Amino acid sequence: MSRRRLDYLVIGHVTHDRTPEGAFTIGGTAAYAARTAQALGCRVGVITSAGEGLNLSEALSNIEVLRVPASATTTFCNRYTSTGRVQTVEAVAAPLTADAVPPAWGTASVVHLGPVANECEPALADLFPNAFLGLTPQGWMRCWDRTGRVQPSPWESADALLPRANAVVLSEEDVGSDETLIAQWATRTQVLVITRGAAGCTVYAAGMKQDLPAPPAVEVDPTGAGDVFASVFFVRLQQEDSPWTAARLANCVAAISVTRPGLSGTPTPEEVAHCRTPCA
Repeated sequence: MSRRRLDYLVIGHVTHDRTPEGAFTIGGTAAYAARTAQALGCRVGVITSAGEGLNLSEALSNIEVLRVPASATTTFCNRYTSTGRVQTVEAVAAPLTADAVPPAWGTASVVHLGPVANECEPALADLFPNAFLGLTPQGWMRCWDRTGRVQPSPWESADALLPRANAVVLSEEDVGSDETLIAQWATRTQVLVITRGAAGCTVYAAGMKQDLPAPPAVEVDPTGAGDVFASVFFVRLQQEDSPWTAARLANCVAAISVTRPGLSGTPTPEEVAHCRTPCA
């Protein structure tokens, strides 16, 4: 493990995602966000947990990975229907606690807590008092029944984490399109973004609300687009873009991501540069 300071540390499970055809791909917020931050030029580290059989050398090439041992890898099956996503969980890896964080990584510039299956201990946020703290709390907002079918669940640590975060990114699916809840949370954190798929996003910051459209795209696979958005948004906001400027760039990069399946949708440095041009 390198002793160099990280620009971007993401904590969460890398997953096995089962496709409707039965094949497996590597996924999870940690994978999508890490690869995106790397394309932005960041030195990236990942703290995750997975079974021994999961090979991350290609998916997270040139990214430092600290893996907590587990008997299984968190595994999801995602089906997209006309009424939304149907998700089931088949296995869950080990919890991620403060003990998993090496001291050398405590000075990361951006820390992204990206749970997918309630794996991230909320107290992790307290380990990084000087970092930009970004949250994608979807994994704290779901539970599953005995068959593995994922269902919405209240975010129990919201009261503690919303005031601590520099930015929070959620999808409208995560909050069940509950605009009352969104408005409440927007008053309790510095910057809140609700992603709205092909419609773009809504940014709440400094007492203001702004809807920002996404550029048109031919959608092949929307999996991970929200994580791509969050990674771009957190990095640019930490680097002193305004929330509105950061969200426009994140919208553009996320729109590109849906045109390719799985992790292949994460951006290249050239695609990020294209989105930064005024006419992108």
